[in-house]
Amino acid sequence: MEDLSLHILDIAENSIAAGARTITISIVEDATNDVLSLEIADDGRGMNAETARKASDPFYTTRTTRKIGMGLSLLHDAARAANGRMSIHSKPGSGTTIRASFQLSHIDRQPLGNMTETIMTLIANAADVDVHYAHSRNGKSVVFDSREARKQAGEIPLNSLEALRLIREYIDQEEHSLAQ
Repeated sequence: MEDLSLHILDIAENSIAAGARTITISIVEDATNDVLSLEIADDGRGMNAETARKASDPFYTTRTTRKIGMGLSLLHDAARAANGRMSIHSKPGSGTTIRASFQLSHIDRQPLGNMTETIMTLIANAADVDVHYAHSRNGKSVVFDSREARKQAGEIPLNSLEALRLIREYIDQEEHSLAQ
């Protein structure tokens, strides 16, 4: 995967496949401490300790449709390549939390990528799942909560073209303000 937003999307899609009703995505860019940290948490079915321990092995998967599971392995490798690390915390029936950190200035750190498209893809494919997204960069923050968006949209489904357009505009505008 060429950027971190695709890793985040892959993990969030796994969360949906694991029955998650809520997914929380947090990104913190801290230039003072030279750290980029990601956290993707869900309330899905979770994993037992052995499965969580094996989850970052590319040749281990619980899927029956293929014999490899590259997503967490690739994120683990991306974190290590940028002086970081990845951890998995999970408990059956309680969900899973994936954390990864990277040296923000490291030359081999993958770019964050397009988080607006990541959030849009999640909502378009699973409009009934609650997605909470927070991204902070040196004191400025972007927050999007699909529960609040659903309240604002009223009868309009979040995965309708009209709602997706408004959500895209909001997140793009907020992300742009972080860069300034």
